[in-house]
Amino acid sequence: MRAASVRTLVTTLSTTTSIHLLLTRTNSFSPLLSRHNIHLSSALQMASSTSWPELQTASELTAVGNALTLDAQLRKTGYGSPHVSNTLRLFDKPATYKPLITLYRDEAGWCPYCEKTIMLIEEKKIPCFVSVVPMRSYGDKPAEFLKLVPNGLLPALVIEDEVTGTKKTITESQVIMEILDGMHPVSEGYVAMLPDRGDEDGWQRTQVLARLERELFGAWCGLIFRPEMGGLSGGLAALQNLLPGNAIEEANPSPTMKAFIEVLDKVDTELRYTPGPWFFESDHPLMIDLIFVSHIERMLASCAHWKGLQIRGSGKWKGIDAWFDAFDQRESYLAFKSDFYTNIQDIPPQYGPGYDGGFESKRKEYSSALLGKDGKSWNLPLSPDVELEPLFKGPPLNPVALEAAGITDYTNADQHVMQKACRQHAGWKLASNGENVSKFAARGGSKGASNNRKRFQAPLADPYANPDTSIQSYVSSALQIVCRTLLDDAAKTDEEHDEVLAAGKSDLVSSVPSAARSDVANSLAYVRDRVGVPRDMPLAAARQFRAHLNWAISSLK
Repeated sequence: MRAASVRTLVTTLSTTTSIHLLLTRTNSFSPLLSRHNIHLSSALQMASSTSWPELQTASELTAVGNALTLDAQLRKTGYGSPHVSNTLRLFDKPATYKPLITLYRDEAGWCPYCEKTIMLIEEKKIPCFVSVVPMRSYGDKPAEFLKLVPNGLLPALVIEDEVTGTKKTITESQVIMEILDGMHPVSEGYVAMLPDRGDEDGWQRTQVLARLERELFGAWCGLIFRPEMGGLSGGLAALQNLLPGNAIEEANPSPTMKAFIEVLDKVDTELRYTPGPWFFESDHPLMIDLIFVSHIERMLASCAHWKGLQIRGSGKWKGIDAWFDAFDQRESYLAFKSDFYTNIQDIPPQYGPGYDGGFESKRKEYSSALLGKDGKSWNLPLSPDVELEPLFKGPPLNPVALEAAGITDYTNADQHVMQKACRQHAGWKLASNGENVSKFAARGGSKGASNNRKRFQAPLADPYANPDTSIQSYVSSALQIVCRTLLDDAAKTDEEHDEVLAAGKSDLVSSVPSAARSDVANSLAYVRDRVGVPRDMPLAAARQFRAHLNWAISSLK
C-alpha cells in the first residue's frame, strides 16, 4: 500500500446532527511512519503539547493511531475493512472500477433498515458507493437527495444503467436486499443470501421465519411502547418487597411481557434447530439473519433499559446467545453495531417513547448503568468487561489497532494493554478534529445551544445550535488535556496512568478559571452525552472517552 498524504479527521455534528463526531476530510500531511519505525519518544513529547495539530501528530505516532490512520487511508481508496464512514467499497475490483450502485443510508447509524442493507453489501462484497443522509428525527435532508427520493425514505438504492446512464431509485430495505442478491448471484462468485430457487423447504422456512420476525417485532412494540397492564396484584404485590431480586416479578410477568418472552422463545427454538449459529445450516448469515439482527440488537438495549429484562447472556436463550456470539465475530456486523446507550437514544425518535415497567429492581440497575448514572459504568477505573454488552465475544477494536498494540488474543489480553489501546483509539479520534469538537462541545455553556430555527424529535439533536464563544477556548484547553491523558503511552501500569490523571487534574484546574469551570464542565458533559457508537468510535473506545470526560468534569467541580 502506498503512503498517502491523507489525514483522517473526526468531524463534528455542528453542521449535521447533534451526536456526530465522525466523517472524513483530507489535507496535506507528510508520509506516515510505518508501524515498524514509530518513534514513541517523539509521540510522548508531542503529547505534552497544547495545540490540536501537535496532538493529532502525537496520536498518529502511537502504534494504535498510526495503524488506524493507515487503515483509514486504505478505506478511502475503496479497500480495507468495513467501517461506518466508508463511502466507497471496491472489494476485489480494480482501483479504476466505477460501481454502478449507490446506497444512501442514515448518517448517525440509527436506522435498523439501513444497517441490515449495508451488512448484506458487506457480506456479499458488492462494489458500491455509499452516501449518508440525516434521518428526519435529527436533521434536514439535502435537496439533492430529495430530488432522488421525494419522500425522503431510507435506505435508498440508486442503480445506474451501464449503457444508457439512466438511474433508477429503489426504496424499502427488503426490496433493496432482494434486488442486490439477485444482481450478484453465486454463479458470479458472490455468496448466496437466500435459498436456492429449487429449494422449496428452504423457501418455506424463510417465509415462516419472516412471519416470526414480524411477530417478534409486534410483541416488542407492545411491550416497550405501551404501558404495561396486569402482572402483580394483591398478595403477590405485597410480597414483592420481601423476596430478593425479581423473583415474584419473573414468576408473574405482565401479559405483554409474557407475550414477548413467548415469541422470543420461538426465535430461540428456531436458532437451535440448526447445528450452527444461524437460522440455516450455513457458514455465514443469510438474509433472514440480517433481517432479525438489526431489530433484536435494539431489543437487547430497550428491554434492559425500560423493562429490566436481560436477553443476551442471561442463559435463558442459548440459541440467541450463540447467534450474537457468531455475529460478533463478523466485521460486517461489528462495523455497524450500536451500543445500548446509542440505541436507547435513537429508539424513541423513531418508534415513540418507551414505558418503564417489567422487572423493576433490575430495570433501575440496568438503566442507571446504561445511562452512566451508577457512578461506575462511565467512571474510572472502568471494569474490564460489560455484563449487558460483552466486549470480547469479538474484536473490541478494529483488528489493525489490536495488532498494532501487540494484542493477538483479545479474549485473554493483559487488561492494561487492552485499555491503553482503547484509550488511544479514542484519543486518535478526538485529536483528529479537536478544534471542531471543542466548538461543538461549547454549545453546553450557559450562553450556548441557542437554536431559533428548528427543533427535532431526537432530544439531543440540535444541528443549528451555537457555541458559547466566551468559554470556547477554555473548553478546547480542557479537551486537549483529556486528549493527552487518552494518548498516554508511557504508563506501564494502571497505577502509572493514575499519576498521569493526577497531573492532568492539576493542568485542568490551572487552565480553566474558576468562573468558567461550571460552563466548561457542562460543555464536556454535552459532548459526552452525544458520543455515538459505532459512528464515532467502537464501544470499547467510547467507554474510555466517556469515562475520561467524566474524570475531567469531576476535576473541575
